[in-house]
Amino acid sequence: MSSNVDENEEQFLSGWQTDPGGCRDVYTQLRDILSSAPEVDLSFYPRPGITYSLRGKHENQTERELFVMVDVIDDDPQERWLSVCFFGDMINDPEEKGDFVPEGLLGHDAHCFDLDTDDEQECAYVKERIREAMQAAAGV
Repeated sequence: MSSNVDENEEQFLSGWQTDPGGCRDVYTQLRDILSSAPEVDLSFYPRPGITYSLRGKHENQTERELFVMVDVIDDDPQERWLSVCFFGDMINDPEEKGDFVPEGLLGHDAHCFDLDTDDEQECAYVKERIREAMQAAAGV
């Protein structure tokens, strides 16, 4: 599948100028991981003032419409942060860094990871969860 990251996302990113924590760079790193996988389709849902949501779906998925949701929380555009969520049965969280959210992702239990800085170790941990969820979605 091809990525359908569109004009809305490009417009959003070009307008995201203030970024004291470095979350814009983290967002683009996560997006790049997802967009480089040929079997993953991306959708972008802008809700200004609430969230900007990037969702990844693997072409092998038939029962769920995504395997990862990367939300840019926009309650304060001067200090946006990321919430990266996965279905609870698609990843492990060996270091228990995520928040367990009952029925928190499309009515299913979820693990969500909040990133408010570009901390290298935290980002690497979330990137590993993305790869893990992608494999689970592929049925590997």
